[in-house]
Amino acid sequence: MSEPSDEQAAMQHHLVCGTEDCQKNGQFYCNACHRPLCEQCRDEHLKSPKTKAHEIVLYRHRKQQLPVKKCELHPTRNVDMFCRECQIPLCSKCSTMTEHHTHTFDDLEEIYAEKYAAWQGEFSKIQKYFLPTSLGLKTDIEEDATKIKKIMESIRTSMKAEAESLKNLVDEVTSENIKHTHTMEKSLLEMLKSQGTTYDDYMAYLENMSDEFQKYLSITNQKLLFSKTLKIQVIPETTKPVLPVFNAGRFNKDDIIKLLGRVNVPNTKPEKRKIQPMEAVTTHMKSTEKQLEQSKEKSDMKQTLSLSSSVTKVREYSVPGVGNAFHVSVDKSGRLWISDSQGNLVQTDLQGNLLQKIQTSGGNGYHTATQDGDLIYIDKHKKVIYRITPDKKITEFIKTGDWTPLSVHSSRINGDLLVGMIIIGESKVTRYSKAGKEIQNIQRDNQGQYLYRQPHYITENINGDICTSYFGNRAVVVVNKSGQHRFSYTGQGSGFYPYGICTDVLGHILVCYDSFIGSAVHLLDQDGGFLSVILSPQGITFPRGVCVDDENNLYVGQYKTNTVTVYKYLQ
Repeated sequence: MSEPSDEQAAMQHHLVCGTEDCQKNGQFYCNACHRPLCEQCRDEHLKSPKTKAHEIVLYRHRKQQLPVKKCELHPTRNVDMFCRECQIPLCSKCSTMTEHHTHTFDDLEEIYAEKYAAWQGEFSKIQKYFLPTSLGLKTDIEEDATKIKKIMESIRTSMKAEAESLKNLVDEVTSENIKHTHTMEKSLLEMLKSQGTTYDDYMAYLENMSDEFQKYLSITNQKLLFSKTLKIQVIPETTKPVLPVFNAGRFNKDDIIKLLGRVNVPNTKPEKRKIQPMEAVTTHMKSTEKQLEQSKEKSDMKQTLSLSSSVTKVREYSVPGVGNAFHVSVDKSGRLWISDSQGNLVQTDLQGNLLQKIQTSGGNGYHTATQDGDLIYIDKHKKVIYRITPDKKITEFIKTGDWTPLSVHSSRINGDLLVGMIIIGESKVTRYSKAGKEIQNIQRDNQGQYLYRQPHYITENINGDICTSYFGNRAVVVVNKSGQHRFSYTGQGSGFYPYGICTDVLGHILVCYDSFIGSAVHLLDQDGGFLSVILSPQGITFPRGVCVDDENNLYVGQYKTNTVTVYKYLQ
């Protein structure tokens, strides 16, 4: 995993105000003093005559501080200026030297901030364009390899079938030829037998003639003189049989190839893989960034929000039609979708009245509400993702092929669908566009190790991070938008079994879990730092499903009851 940035490091253990003895959340930043400030200290900072002219911004909009470097000519001074004419950095005392008397100077920190922003922009291109695009191309190659294997196996099967067919034809023709030889042999033998009979009859005739001749030869010559001369019949003629000849087939290997066919690669110029131009991606990025900015602006409007010292129960109601509340989704109208462990999925209004109910294949985090007001849910047995529109029409949306879908989340940033899926021995997270086109697969970390084991619940944070949980993995796994592993949260003690997970408008991660000492809901910052326990074992039993609505209400569903409880934890 890559080294955390300064911002990540600063937020890893919660941003603390830089004012001495103040431990409040440092959500603002003084660019002059280079330190975080809470809201109260910011106000005091702006009132003080010494610091009222300082530029104070939100922490994430802060100016990067110039790295400290001592001047070689004046070791007690820091390099903080840049001479335009000499094109060198120097300290303020150097600027008073004769050789710089008429020169123009720039604030080195301003230059550093501009350079930092430029490099940050290039880094952003790598993260948002080059890496995802390369990953997409690699995925295309892997898919082509799988396709090639399937095609070649199909060709081999066809070849075997063709060969078997030819063998059957050869056997059939050979059998007919052999049968024909038996017929020919029988006919020829019968003809020869008939000829033999002819000569048998003729030889019998000759025997009779011999007897007659002997009779005449044994009498007196006088009688022989007056008898009729006996004539011998000519020898009957017969024909020799025309001997059959086997005309061997004239064929060679090429003839067999012509009969059976041959595999060839078409003489076609290979088509180049389509690389989406950065301009198009940049446009999409700008659109996404605009949505992020709107989300940030919405967050800015709520900068006064902070963790409450206590969690307040807003309302509680029993959900009809379900045995428990395993997963909860809130649509844009504020209506709830709740599912239980038996596959019942119901929609209720804000008062808990049943609006519709459908039977599904069940699961854990298998449904999500979209920004368009639809509900997306999974049928893990059919390996299909369905869409329910506000008019209650159910349509087949995406088929996941050989992969079994487990969890789904509709992005509030751009409407993409994030789907956790499994196949024998493997797990992954797949990103689909709003139109249902597969655009990204996340499966391994930078070291080639598998990231997931059956991601049962999935959500997305305001910074684009993808967060998954699975009680069998005993960890919350978080990757950035490009699919690079950022951190894994394994709880604050032994026996951490995470279930439902969601995020809020401030980028907090909320995860409910069971452990050996009870159940609770933990609150983390967006970099995985533990902040607090929202609901303790005394406040809730077997929490499973969690979600936060647009009013920052926390909905919690439980395993042992069909009750959904709503809390306020921000103030």
